[in-house]
Amino acid sequence: MSDELNGVSRRNIIKGAGALAGAAAFPMPAVHAQEPKVLRYLGTAVNQSAEIARKVEADLGIKIEYVAVTTDDVTKRVITQPGSYDLVDTEYFSLKKLVPSGNLQAMDANKIKLFDKITPVFTKGELPSGKRIGDQGTAPRKVMFLEGQRSTKFSSAPTEWATLIPTVYNADTLGIRPDLIGRPIESWAELLNSQFKGKAAILNIPSIGIMDAAMVVEATGKHTYADKGNMTRAEIDMTTNLLKEAKRSGQFRAFWTDFNESVNLMASGETVIQSMWSPAVTAVRSKGIACKFQPLKEGYRSWASGFALSRGVSGRKQEWAYEFINWFLSGWAGAYLNRQGYYSAVLDTAKANMAADEWAYWMEGKPAAQDIKAPDGTLLEKAGSVRDGGSYDERMGGVACWNSVMDENDYMVRKWNEFIAA
Repeated sequence: MSDELNGVSRRNIIKGAGALAGAAAFPMPAVHAQEPKVLRYLGTAVNQSAEIARKVEADLGIKIEYVAVTTDDVTKRVITQPGSYDLVDTEYFSLKKLVPSGNLQAMDANKIKLFDKITPVFTKGELPSGKRIGDQGTAPRKVMFLEGQRSTKFSSAPTEWATLIPTVYNADTLGIRPDLIGRPIESWAELLNSQFKGKAAILNIPSIGIMDAAMVVEATGKHTYADKGNMTRAEIDMTTNLLKEAKRSGQFRAFWTDFNESVNLMASGETVIQSMWSPAVTAVRSKGIACKFQPLKEGYRSWASGFALSRGVSGRKQEWAYEFINWFLSGWAGAYLNRQGYYSAVLDTAKANMAADEWAYWMEGKPAAQDIKAPDGTLLEKAGSVRDGGSYDERMGGVACWNSVMDENDYMVRKWNEFIAA
């Protein structure tokens, strides 16, 4: 700092020395060495954290510049502003919109060191144990691969060209305030129970919210969908009309789109039952407030995210992006996200970066051997507690459907917006 104040910049000194050395022997590498290793990382706030950014900069010298937007805005940016980011972290269900745009590069599986270690949830639609899991909606295996490097068509069989390199995934359910509800909650149908009038909330991202609504509809016994992730127009009408009726009766306190909004609603007690994401439940608990990611008898709605590069990324920036992705799969980030209730794409490396008792609690469904701490060190659970929903196999094995983009997506979005505006 004092050097800067005296008008002398360390950066200029280093740059000048590098230029002199380069002029004598290797001018181009010396110039390249001065180029800042920066990646503009587009995504929701869910996977973006200052801790991950600090760690990757310390390990690789790569500076991450987060571009945090909503789920729908990630899709809009990819389609309309491909030059505004380098790396995107997006959900698999969005790929039916994104891939046809040609704005994402096919990801070279050969450049991913641990590609063969990625959980078969993505590549085969099954658990490592071999158990098949529900694949209604846009299950990752359906959109995991492209026919070729320049193709915009999904391949039904594995190829060397992936749409996304998986990061995290989860089995989602309803969040509840057990201290304010005071009785067991076992079904998705409870979201529309009049007991919680004015205290319920649903996620206002149409492609995801409609899936939560479908889980509720089936739980009430009103209708069984052939595929909740690909409804007919008649099914969309029926589902959104049911939501409109509930809204008119005052059932919903809010329709949230932002992670922090969902946390504040639950932490304040404004809502006691709502669509929720696992790390949001973790965030509420870290405040010392009772909150549960409630297992439900009808199963889970699942989602998965992964990395891709914007079409214009090339050269050294492309190399840095693959370096970052390989780092992300190598374990530290996976363990960090596991501690928020997510699941990592490569289980082995995450396990190697977690204490045995942590892994037993988060992944094996065993009682905590000692107090469980959040990534920031705050107390989440006391010794003896068991994770909501149990083990990885129990939770992911209970998936009923995946976030999806329907054939009738435009019609669905219009009807969803009518519900929100009603």
